[in-house]
Amino acid sequence: MKVQIKSLFVVGAAAAASAVLVIGCDQLLTTAPAEDQSFDGPIEGLTNEQSAIFARGDEAFGEVFTFQTGLGPLFNQASCQRCHVGDGRGHPTTNLKRFGFNRGDGTFDPMTEFGGPQLQERSMPGYPAEEIPAGANAISVRGGPIVVGLGLIEAIPDQAIIGRADPNDADGDGISGRPNLIAAPEFLGLGAGPYNGNYLGRFGRKAGAINLLQQVATAYHQDMGVTSDFLPDENHNPLVGGTGGDPVPDPEVPAATVHDVVFYLQTLRSPVRRNENDPVVLHGRQVFETIGCAKCHVPAMTTGPHAIAPLAHREIHLYSDLLLHDMGPDLADNFIEGEASGTEWRTTPLWGLGIVETVLGGTPHYLHDGRTSDLPVVIELHKGEANASRAAFQQLAPADQEALIRFLKSL
Repeated sequence: MKVQIKSLFVVGAAAAASAVLVIGCDQLLTTAPAEDQSFDGPIEGLTNEQSAIFARGDEAFGEVFTFQTGLGPLFNQASCQRCHVGDGRGHPTTNLKRFGFNRGDGTFDPMTEFGGPQLQERSMPGYPAEEIPAGANAISVRGGPIVVGLGLIEAIPDQAIIGRADPNDADGDGISGRPNLIAAPEFLGLGAGPYNGNYLGRFGRKAGAINLLQQVATAYHQDMGVTSDFLPDENHNPLVGGTGGDPVPDPEVPAATVHDVVFYLQTLRSPVRRNENDPVVLHGRQVFETIGCAKCHVPAMTTGPHAIAPLAHREIHLYSDLLLHDMGPDLADNFIEGEASGTEWRTTPLWGLGIVETVLGGTPHYLHDGRTSDLPVVIELHKGEANASRAAFQQLAPADQEALIRFLKSL
């Protein structure tokens, strides 16, 4: 009888433990977020070989560098992911600063002798970090942008972008977007470009980078102080009168790793829409177009031929013309980059806008510096060429304003 009781006790205890285990697992285990709630994911149609490169690039993008693996001696962050959380935009605490001297005549001194144009405010122990020099009158604070869909942006033909430019506002609509035409850095090996020796810039807050190779190699070098075959020399530090200071021989990452990260960024899928057929969202889209927002935030473009087949000949809904626009005094930074003036910014693609808060812990941060979490405030700060649209938004009925915001959060 005792044995029977013991047996029943053991069976009952085991059943109870199993029930607790099931309940506990149900509470503790998590599932992958839905595609329309995350950025991280490859574009469809990659081959097995391309998927392997994507995986290597993903791993390299997330690598956290140390002083023993090449970080510094001057740096801002220790990994790509620190500025692009979940492949989305960065938190304002990871903002970068660029500085220089705007002479006021359209020319600009990047103050390289003082460590410019980018401030590296961190350094390895015993090595002085940079400081913004007293003479700098242009300080540009910038957050890491969303990095998905970049390969699709890179695949848009130049003329699809340049053809939308209207630098003299010939059509009289108040919008005068223009391309940022910039000289190619030597490490790209491109030679003279097709536009009076220059190339079309399309990446970065002011379209100061031609392609993703330039963007990635520069980020390794400037943001993390990690040298590569493309930029093999450490950053100049004016406080020590030279370069160097970390224990790792240069270059610290090979060209192959840089190319893996480039491929990873090229093949991250574009953001997935949410609630796009909701009646309020559809009305908001109509309002968006009616008040003129779509003149700069162009809803769609089409990619051209591309060696990576899934990137070729696709209509993409990035909501940007990728041109420079004067955004007025409230957003001005006085920083000249290529042909971009101190009041001009490249139109930020709006795709993924509604997921920003998801990857930043529930609180979104908007604009180039993440200064606000309120989309109506973002619209209020859009002046310059966007002034007419801003004023039109203010005159909308509250329901129409809300519909527009709902539309933006569906992107």
